[in-house]
Amino acid sequence: MAKILVTGGAGYVGAHACLQLKDRGHEVAVYDDLSNGHLAFVQGGPFFRGDIRDRARLNAAFETVQPDAVMHFAARIEVGWSVNHAAECFDVNVGGSAALLEASERHGVKAMVFSSTCAVYGEPQTPTLRESHQIAPISPYGRSKAIVESMLQEVEVRGGLRSARLRYFNAAGADPLARMGEAHDPETHLIPLVLQVAMGQREAISVFGDRYPTRDGTAVRDYVHVCDLAEAHVLALEALLAGERGFVANLGTETGHSVREIIEACERVTGQPIKHRVADRRFGDAPSLVADASFAHRKLGWTPTRDIDTIIEDAWRWAQRQRAHQDHTLEAV
Repeated sequence: MAKILVTGGAGYVGAHACLQLKDRGHEVAVYDDLSNGHLAFVQGGPFFRGDIRDRARLNAAFETVQPDAVMHFAARIEVGWSVNHAAECFDVNVGGSAALLEASERHGVKAMVFSSTCAVYGEPQTPTLRESHQIAPISPYGRSKAIVESMLQEVEVRGGLRSARLRYFNAAGADPLARMGEAHDPETHLIPLVLQVAMGQREAISVFGDRYPTRDGTAVRDYVHVCDLAEAHVLALEALLAGERGFVANLGTETGHSVREIIEACERVTGQPIKHRVADRRFGDAPSLVADASFAHRKLGWTPTRDIDTIIEDAWRWAQRQRAHQDHTLEAV
């Protein structure tokens, strides 16, 4: 059992990772500014509200928790937003990570699991992406994550903390018990947006581009269940704590689904028609991003087990619970 400080632990992927950590017997403390996270997602244990760039606040959290390792999720994650707010994206993602790295080294932390992204690859040169693929991000978000990966690698080469840099593809789904799921404001991810149409909360879903060089003209992504992602993070952490050297690993299902296919799957799961309209392609969006996750299979013994229908079923259950909660709140007013 280890003491783990989780930055961004009140957010979507971070909160699911905290559940997995606790199930494995680890002690968990959460550091989050709640700009994207939710206090209701913090499942007990110490909670520190603070900006990841706040060195004094970070130092106080480290002094209190004395963590054995860190899981680092805190970041701005919106690709489209990053294009128009590049300076702030780099300030939070790179500057915040630098502050966290300094605090970790100051307090003798030897292991960190970093939430990276397939966006570091940029335009894919191969049908599936291996870790050896060129690093050529096409958005400030992707560049910020690539810079942090380089920082961590440099620190390890010089005898500092060891890190697992996990490049995951499209996180989706929700806790099967509907304790937590995607709850961004505003929501930008495809599956919850499509489900909002199914619930009548949105008139139609925008399909950003239908002339990509893909099988149906819409962008293809590798959707991986958030619980599968959380399991991989815990396995990576435990490998580092056992003395494993740092590494980079893709986390994905190795299966791509187009935007049109996701809409069709949501119609199949919900039984509701999904109206959609075609919009202009967004800058920074690659045509197809599909993982080659064979290294994670070998290194961590990790294989995602939840298919696209399971992902959507869990997301649908969570969305319905959120809708019921909102309706109950309105009735009480």
